[in-house]
Amino acid sequence: MLLSFKQPNAAAQNEAALDSNPYLAARREWDERYGNLITRAKNWRVIALLCASTVVLETGGLVALSMRSRVVPYVVAVDNLGRQVAAGPADQASLADDKLRRASIFDWVGDLRMVTNDGVAQKKAIDRVYAHIANGSQAMGFINDFYRSDPPQKRAETQTVNVDVQSVLPTSDRTFEVEWIETTRDLQGQVTQQVRWKAAFSVVVNPPSDELQMRVNPLGIYVTNASWSKVL
Repeated sequence: MLLSFKQPNAAAQNEAALDSNPYLAARREWDERYGNLITRAKNWRVIALLCASTVVLETGGLVALSMRSRVVPYVVAVDNLGRQVAAGPADQASLADDKLRRASIFDWVGDLRMVTNDGVAQKKAIDRVYAHIANGSQAMGFINDFYRSDPPQKRAETQTVNVDVQSVLPTSDRTFEVEWIETTRDLQGQVTQQVRWKAAFSVVVNPPSDELQMRVNPLGIYVTNASWSKVL
């Protein structure tokens, strides 16, 4: 008679080993009791990190969108009599350029039309006028004719002229409408005449390329066309 013995499987052997070893049994107990808690805590930390990252990305996107959006105001320019001269959407860069050009034209008209019995001041004013005229332009011939027909040095022998610029308003991206009042006085300082003038000037911007141009015309603003008339 043959007797057969059944070989115990590996799981049963491991179970027997755990039961016989208190340290292994304690480890199994710890894994069963706290392992699931640790795993769940780790998963929650991962989820919390993902949520925080999502919030940061959304906040960054909202900030970027708010920085890209802008409101462009619509500007209507009027002269000193309340008449509309120009209108259109305002742009920050072009407004800065217009301010520089208007300031340049403001000073240029004052130098152009002034008459003073101070010969040095008169010569400097004329030099500044020509420093702001484009070579070979219509404005160059127009101003040459003006000075030849009515030289300020000759007028200064009997009178002086003070120029009060009232407005410098853009009518296009290159042209400006200017109004001013000329007050003529005799050599005793008595007012002999007051005349209102209106003019149109076109300008171009050509930044200076050498030190001499920087000194006489640092902004590089040049008048290309000029015309004016009395306001009746």
